[in-house]
Amino acid sequence: MGGGVASLSLVSALGLPAAAQSKTSDASRMAVADSGPFKTDGLLEMERKLYEMPTTSLLVYNGGRLAYEYGNGRDVSYLASARKSVLSMLYGKYVEDGTIDLDATLANLDIQDNETLSDAERQATVRDLLSSSSGVYHPAGSPGGNDNNPPRGSKPHGSYFQYNNWDFNVLGAIFEKRTGQKIFEALKRDLADPLGFQDFELGRQKMLGYGDRSRFLAYHMFLSGRDMGKLGQLMLRKGEWSGRQIVPAEWVAESTKPRFTPVQTRDSAGYAYLWWIPDRKGAAWEGSFYANGNLGQYILCLPAIDTVIVHRRAVTDQYAMARNLGETTYLPAGVKATAFLDIADAVVASRG
Repeated sequence: MGGGVASLSLVSALGLPAAAQSKTSDASRMAVADSGPFKTDGLLEMERKLYEMPTTSLLVYNGGRLAYEYGNGRDVSYLASARKSVLSMLYGKYVEDGTIDLDATLANLDIQDNETLSDAERQATVRDLLSSSSGVYHPAGSPGGNDNNPPRGSKPHGSYFQYNNWDFNVLGAIFEKRTGQKIFEALKRDLADPLGFQDFELGRQKMLGYGDRSRFLAYHMFLSGRDMGKLGQLMLRKGEWSGRQIVPAEWVAESTKPRFTPVQTRDSAGYAYLWWIPDRKGAAWEGSFYANGNLGQYILCLPAIDTVIVHRRAVTDQYAMARNLGETTYLPAGVKATAFLDIADAVVASRG
């Protein structure tokens, strides 16, 4: 695995996509002028806070329509760990039709890795992987998880939450093995095409990681904010789009059901099947869940008020690939989940 401090050329290459350099736009002002149930004054006050953050875009959808746009929702950038929630969506139809068995073990699925897994580790199930509780602390083949893992063999599967990229990357391999499809081709066929993604490029999606650490790499997705908004709206609609059931309604409910509390995750949110559960109070937050990616890639679903909020902190593809190939450890300024949820609280508070 590569490592070390980023070179000046790479740091300068981080940049923002050209369209993201000017964050407020005519499109944003038009959206504010027709902002549905959200008060313009409240949104503009929230926008002043955004302008002090490295946010490159924020989109608010209510009732299936765009109510507010800050920055440019057309910019495509990598999702970081928000990709995991998209994988959860892809799993749904194949769990429903029996192609993927949530109770299948790693042994059943013939999963092994560079450092041999023990018999006990191979008793972890797909269900455990989805809730990041496999108890397998083999080195992960990509950055972004919690590298301060407990000792191997110290936690029984299904009993202890540890945010662990090994679990998530293996889920990608299991998906491909059981369905006979490449993840990115399934992303196109099962989500991008039926939802009418406007900015999707199949060739831009990348498998990245360190094959010397693990044979299971990360399936990195590169999407625009407005296409992420469609994913959030699909979840709000219980998986239905234009009269067609894209993700089974039962899976939408099952995959967003809390499995671990914030106390158990040792974080500010609980965890479901690859979705985070915010620990926020108030009627608007009932049943809410969100995708969370490093630096500030979020899709927040608020079913109680029929609202989706998408937040981006865009980076260049060059930086994303260097980061995920171990060529740099440099991390630009980002927007932490708590800061994003505070912004979301401000959006909620602006409702008339």
